[in-house]
Amino acid sequence: MGKYVVRRILQMIPVLLGSTFLIYVMVFALGDPTIGRCGERPCPAAYIAKFKADYNLDKPVIVQYVLYMGQVLKGNLGTNFFGNAVSEELAVRWPTTAKLAVIAITFEIVIGIIAGVLAGIRKGKFVDTLVTVSTLFVISIPVFVIGSVLQLLLGIRLGMFPVTATQGTLNQLILPGFVLGSLSVAYVARLTRTNLVENLRADYVRTAKAKGLTRARTVSVHTLRNSLIPVITFIGADFGALLGGAIVTERIFNVNGVGGFLFRSIQQKDGVSVVGTVVCLVLVYLVMNLIVDLLYGVLDPRISHD
Repeated sequence: MGKYVVRRILQMIPVLLGSTFLIYVMVFALGDPTIGRCGERPCPAAYIAKFKADYNLDKPVIVQYVLYMGQVLKGNLGTNFFGNAVSEELAVRWPTTAKLAVIAITFEIVIGIIAGVLAGIRKGKFVDTLVTVSTLFVISIPVFVIGSVLQLLLGIRLGMFPVTATQGTLNQLILPGFVLGSLSVAYVARLTRTNLVENLRADYVRTAKAKGLTRARTVSVHTLRNSLIPVITFIGADFGALLGGAIVTERIFNVNGVGGFLFRSIQQKDGVSVVGTVVCLVLVYLVMNLIVDLLYGVLDPRISHD
């Protein structure tokens, strides 16, 4: 196990460097990072020279990147164009985004798995058709459409939920959390159903039935555990994606989280904040994938990490 963890961490390093170098080049090297810093007018030459010197932008791009990552390794994500430390900006917003992701994951687990199990054990029946059609419907609709419709219907028309979530309270985050997790709920339901149907045809299930076990015990004890292994893998990887993929949802509901911060930083052409945020999101995603891979072996002892 120890060797596996070390090997996975070593594999994460080139992924982290490659992805962060790509976003760094896209933000600082392929465009003019001073655009918009002086309003509608072009910035004075003296301002541009000082700006580039402050952020090492007057050096070759590879040197810029090495200097930047050197500071990242020290925990310094830089100071944004408004004079605030990016790490402090993110530290304030991470709890809200984490709560939003946990709510979305809860909806995935509860609704997605229950719907998938009901569809799997009633294959070809009305419930199966209902789950298949409804999940296909959700998958085919963009998240911003789902968010806007539910915000209008449940927030404005029926008044069941707050329209915005600026304070980040649990009550305010329920509707954004459902919207954020809606697409993944559909995928979890379909994945659970497919794996359950496949495992119900397996030899060990027929053996269990031949021993006289009830259908409920056969499904709950012998089939569901194996069926949920890929589902849990998906949910774990999705948690990392939700932490960084909440840009659209946080924008719709005005959530003061990391996604909303990244969206505003892009709008304001604040490259330091954009790169610093993306570096953190990539790192979170890689760590979550490592945790999921380790849980894989715990859930199924047949999978060895040695």
